[in-house]
Amino acid sequence: MTALLSLDRVSKTFTQGRHEVRAVDDVSLDVIQGECLAIVGESGSGKSTVANMILGIYPPTAGTIAFRGEALPAARTLAHRRAIQLVQQNPLSSLNPKRSIGASLRLPLDVHDLGPRAARAARVGVLLEEVGLPADYARRTPESLSGGQRQRVAIARALACQSDLVVLDEPTSALDVLVQARVLKLLNDLRKGRGLTYVFITHDLSVVRNIADRVAVFERGRLVELNPTETIFSDPHHPYTRRLIGAVPVVTADEVRLRDRLMENDNERA
Repeated sequence: MTALLSLDRVSKTFTQGRHEVRAVDDVSLDVIQGECLAIVGESGSGKSTVANMILGIYPPTAGTIAFRGEALPAARTLAHRRAIQLVQQNPLSSLNPKRSIGASLRLPLDVHDLGPRAARAARVGVLLEEVGLPADYARRTPESLSGGQRQRVAIARALACQSDLVVLDEPTSALDVLVQARVLKLLNDLRKGRGLTYVFITHDLSVVRNIADRVAVFERGRLVELNPTETIFSDPHHPYTRRLIGAVPVVTADEVRLRDRLMENDNERA
């Protein structure tokens, strides 16, 4: 298995007045090419700080982050920014309300000079269709779309750069349950179809179960467990992981049967 991204003894310390806060403490982990690695933990666990260091928003205080075997510099190049893209939690705040959807999707194509200029408008339409939206949505504004549609646009924008690694920072937490399920299915389909690699930041373990290959559990800035998703849910090793699993709402057998029956009916209608 090839590591696309590697963190080697990475730490991040913030200074607040005369006090120092160790947000991430001596973390080492690999993200394997083609996998979805979920990083989970409560607020303040360090998971978002790890994401920001991967993206180059924060430089590590100690340790190194390597991409394709080469250490990433503190000041990321345009090529690095193209290769590692972000999908944010709130798509409304991440999209410029003064730009049309088409203009927002075309911007990364122009910045990174991807494809012939004359073909970029058509490329925008292809990107929209790839995330399940009509090509004519390019003329709309973010405020005219639903939350799920805006998140699809945000995903399309990350894909526009033909990136290798996508960091998803709580991408479904602002969505209702049905829309959340559709977005997760879209992300799974895109990962398989494009061969993408995901780092999925979340506090919601029910989401993790539906998308992640492996789970990294963070507590107070430290990586306390890293295991396949099946192991995390069937045989969690660390006491903190067991507490997180114990806090997940339990679904009864009757509810599972009802869900499966309803999903079968929906599939037949489709």
